[in-house]
Amino acid sequence: MKSKLQNLKDEILEKINEIKSEADVKEIELRYFSRKGEISEIMHSLKDLSLELRKEFGVLANKTKKELEEAFSKVKNNFSNDENCENLDITLPGVAMKRGHLHPITIIQREVEDLFTGLGFSIISGPELESDYFNFTALNMPPLHPARDMQDTFYVTNGKDDNEELDMVMRTHTSPVQIRAMQKYGAPLKAIIPGRCFRNEATDARHEHTFYQFEGLMVGENINFSNLKNLLEIVGIKLFGPETKLRMRPKFFPFVEPGNNGEYTCFLCNGKGCKVCKQTGWLEIVGAGLIHPNVLRAGGIDPEKYSGLAFGFGLTRLAMLKYGVNDTRLFNSGDLKFLQQF
Repeated sequence: MKSKLQNLKDEILEKINEIKSEADVKEIELRYFSRKGEISEIMHSLKDLSLELRKEFGVLANKTKKELEEAFSKVKNNFSNDENCENLDITLPGVAMKRGHLHPITIIQREVEDLFTGLGFSIISGPELESDYFNFTALNMPPLHPARDMQDTFYVTNGKDDNEELDMVMRTHTSPVQIRAMQKYGAPLKAIIPGRCFRNEATDARHEHTFYQFEGLMVGENINFSNLKNLLEIVGIKLFGPETKLRMRPKFFPFVEPGNNGEYTCFLCNGKGCKVCKQTGWLEIVGAGLIHPNVLRAGGIDPEKYSGLAFGFGLTRLAMLKYGVNDTRLFNSGDLKFLQQF
């Protein structure tokens, strides 16, 4: 038995040293190391020996088997790293790797960010799960204020107390970051705030529960309505072309006074009237106004010394207009056929 083991060991080691290809590896593995290979046959034959011989040769057989498996494994790994290398035609053209690209809303966001950073604005972000205070109260919408009804939303509890007051909310707009920015940086301040918002909407082609907004603010001495108008004109020309005109119409927003809607010349029909602008020649894009004194106070700013302006618009709506998308739900659908068009 001892000589049989030694002869088999010498034979296998010689075969291993002669391996030249993947085919040689498979042949040796099948002949010697498979379940019906020669090594397995010797291991099974040990049961026919007496107890004393089985103990003696069992240790030797296991040691020999382990040494051979280690030697074979080293050579096998060298060939497995080059699996199918003999069948590789290096003259064939490579397979092009598909690359991803930016989401259309991200494209719009970066364009607008480039505009405002060039005007000296900082980019600021804030939490999407916000306190009721920052989302409403600090923005001149105290509890039971009717303006809250326009922003029905998702309230959050920690789930530990059924009687817990719901004071955390998925933010309904990016405006809470205005308060945080004023509290942190004070005045003067120039900042833009892009981000995702949430509202409890009945979803349809023009409404979605998750959407993106972009807003900005300026706080300093002697900020007035003419500064706001000049800034919105620059934005319109940058986004929609040099011939774009601005029309400002009064509108109520709780956190600004006075407030207005900024409407731009429809860039699709050049102001002549089309179905997108409802034949008016104007597109309602931006809401804006001078920051309400109560909001300045909540941000730690003295309204007797400083004033400010704020403006905001929907990045999702802007992307719909620019790319001619007729259903806002497509942006969050994850549909690659839709996204690959951009």
